[in-house]
Amino acid sequence: MPINQQTYFFDLADFLNTQLTGQEVYTAWLSGETSDFIRLNHGKVRQPGTVHQYSLSLDLIMGQRHATASTVLSGEPGEDKARLKEMIQRLRDQLPCLPEDPHLLYATERVDSELIDVSRLPVAAQNVSEVIDQAQGLDMVGIFAQGNIERGFANSLGQRNWFSRSNFNFDWSLYSHGDKAVKCSYAGLEWDCATLKRKLNDGKNQLAILGKPARTISPGNYRVYLTPSAMNEILELLSWSSFSSKATQTRQTPLLKLVDEIEELHPGVSLIENTAEGMGPGFEPSGFMKKDHVSLIEGGKFKEALTSPRSAREYNQTTNGANSSESPESLHMAPGTLNTDDVLNELGTGLYISNLWYLNYSDHASCRMTGMTRFATFWIEGGEVAAPLNVMRFDESIYRALGSNLVGLTQERDFILDPHTYQQRSSSSARIPGAVVDAFCLTL
Repeated sequence: MPINQQTYFFDLADFLNTQLTGQEVYTAWLSGETSDFIRLNHGKVRQPGTVHQYSLSLDLIMGQRHATASTVLSGEPGEDKARLKEMIQRLRDQLPCLPEDPHLLYATERVDSELIDVSRLPVAAQNVSEVIDQAQGLDMVGIFAQGNIERGFANSLGQRNWFSRSNFNFDWSLYSHGDKAVKCSYAGLEWDCATLKRKLNDGKNQLAILGKPARTISPGNYRVYLTPSAMNEILELLSWSSFSSKATQTRQTPLLKLVDEIEELHPGVSLIENTAEGMGPGFEPSGFMKKDHVSLIEGGKFKEALTSPRSAREYNQTTNGANSSESPESLHMAPGTLNTDDVLNELGTGLYISNLWYLNYSDHASCRMTGMTRFATFWIEGGEVAAPLNVMRFDESIYRALGSNLVGLTQERDFILDPHTYQQRSSSSARIPGAVVDAFCLTL
């Protein structure tokens, strides 16, 4: 691709304008990145590489009929324009054969935007070198990803939007033995050696505890501390459909009892989709601008759903710029009053749960979840770490865990950047506190 992807994309958009006939309209979405990926094993670099990819999705519209296709851009103007010209003709040929789409909605009011966040990061090799220096003597395995993520929108009505931001995401584990390991992550827009060192030292301290004989406890209800990482797993499951306007309208949301005001969460629980402070663009593939803030849950009560353009048309609502799955991309949970340094004393006797996995609903209508503890989970006695714990399964309702049994949330919150790289690096993020919960149900 050329050095200036924004100019290149907008030039292609102008070319697309010349290919339209009659009342045809197009919307175009560009998704791209230039990312370094470094895989580490045993604390050493095993596989470095760079990914440079850009793709363009095109929706050709005539009235209420539309057809969509995508292509990978080569960066050669002649080649890409020829490909787009062929794509438009192919879509044009399809349109008469397609039924009208009653839920089609795209932006017709032009709103341009530009956000170019110049990278403040050292080169990836320097950051990884610092990781290796700090990880001497540790069995570390992980993936370091860093680079520029870009998104663009254009349509034949003249709208132009551009987003460009560089970030890094280091997701790693420190292995002890058997099934015992410590999972850690560090992500953001600016690299700080002191933060990396602190996170690695925390991992080393937990690794030392994992070397002790593991304890097995009986199923039952226990007081637990859920770290921000563990809380994020719970909120990720909630995000599948709980905040979706379509799921709310069709009464399929797991939070239906919250929507109907039959149940409520703890007054300290507030969740917002915080696009203004997130890692992704402020616009979506149909050209609508996202609201800076959408209050999903406020003071323990359901506030507003995420509404995509299609749901807005289907249910006669106003879109707030949600994606097609109507799931959060920048979920922020309000902090509480607990100091993270005091959580063990607040916990007293119970479980310190670093991570959860394999989460799913055990009772969808009651928003009841089940899953497994993972990695560093410890038994706490009298505010002191007593022993590592073997894996346990939990089964718990959100109305208990974040409602009647919630003791408190921490003042400090972790910034968590989605490490998924399927097809492309994710720009979804979250800012989440830890939580002390009473009578958390462990089943086996």
